[in-house]
Amino acid sequence: MSEHHATIEWERGPTEFNYRSYTRDHTWSFEGGIRVNASAAPGYLGNGDFVDPEEAYVASLSSCHMLTFLAIAARTGLVVDRYRDPAVGHVGKNADGKMVVARVVLRPEISFGGPAPSSEELERVHEAAHRECFIANSVRTSVTVEGRPASPPRPGAHADPAAGLAQE
Repeated sequence: MSEHHATIEWERGPTEFNYRSYTRDHTWSFEGGIRVNASAAPGYLGNGDFVDPEEAYVASLSSCHMLTFLAIAARTGLVVDRYRDPAVGHVGKNADGKMVVARVVLRPEISFGGPAPSSEELERVHEAAHRECFIANSVRTSVTVEGRPASPPRPGAHADPAAGLAQE
């Protein structure tokens, strides 16, 4: 198995420490030296110029789905030229009245460089990608995939793209 590390850093700075005045700005640091400026969502007194945890959560689910989809596509002979997902997360209250990211909708738009799969085959690949995505398997949030090709499908669909997920 693997480990994944992130270091989160925050400092109060010169401001008074009370709910309305402390800064929500902080940094996320990852292996390899990548640093991301982060904050709370603007509705929670955060900085709208920085990524907030809810956006990162949505991006994580979308990114994992995309990477799994691309792996399946590559293993089954589908040629993907472009993948774009304007994903949306919906915050609401759960059964206990706690605020949660209750639902994430992925809307991948995919352009193929060769014969595109049929709508049914594309749906099977998305279903397989969702089943195999590590992040989706780790959360309780309802994740819906509303995949669609970015351009009309081309003739020459593949047999069963979802079958290509078998581990090597």
